[in-house]
Amino acid sequence: MSRGRARPDRELLAGSLAHYEDAAYYTATYARRLEDVAFYLELASASPGPVLEYGIGNGRIALPIARSGKAVVGVDHSAPMLTDLRAQLALEPPGVRKLVRAVRGDMRSVMLGKRFPLVLATFNTVLHLYERADVERFLARVTKHLEPGGRFVVDISMPRVEELARPASKPFHAPRFRHPTAGIMVKNRERFDYDPVRQVLFVAMEFEPLGGKGPGWMTPLAHRQFFPQEWEALLHYNGFEVERVEGDFAGGPLRADSDVMVWHATRRRP
Repeated sequence: MSRGRARPDRELLAGSLAHYEDAAYYTATYARRLEDVAFYLELASASPGPVLEYGIGNGRIALPIARSGKAVVGVDHSAPMLTDLRAQLALEPPGVRKLVRAVRGDMRSVMLGKRFPLVLATFNTVLHLYERADVERFLARVTKHLEPGGRFVVDISMPRVEELARPASKPFHAPRFRHPTAGIMVKNRERFDYDPVRQVLFVAMEFEPLGGKGPGWMTPLAHRQFFPQEWEALLHYNGFEVERVEGDFAGGPLRADSDVMVWHATRRRP
């Protein structure tokens, strides 16, 4: 991939779906990502009512919330992840199962006919909104689903200029591991190619079986990069008031070396 050239929409479509087609790999990859789970669990516990989660996936965050006794309605575009969520729910007690409702659909257009005191967009879900119009459509849906006085919380990765400048010709080598779906040991490389015009980071996750056990394969991922002032402006001009922004899941300040931005916002009063 050459930096800066126009890419067809099918590349964005592949980059928004492919990473979520293998639920077992996704679960294994993020099994140790626990800080955001604890953070959202605390938010949900303090909420007076049910929670809406955009990007529910296979329930990494929603299931702990439901186990705490709080109802969760989730929206996701990935059929494989939602299939895995249903399989996991089947193993839960009836009291937990009844607290989770998952809807497959586009976060820019799904209407649930219900309002929530807490709306979440977790773990880079909004990075699959590649253009301003996508963001505006999504925030309009958040508005429709947010109770008066309710809170909208979203976490997104903090763009790091040095990482965006990494040449695609120099891959990042991750430790070898046993792929949970393929059942074999693989080498794992990631290539990063940033398009500065579209502000989209294209990631190619390459897997190569050890010992020549079959051909390798590649999984694409496309993440829109939102800079702090840009995301604040998008919230502002779509009717939201930022309560605060944090640089981690422990309430720390947003800093130049932060890996994540956690935004807390409410609807601005007329």
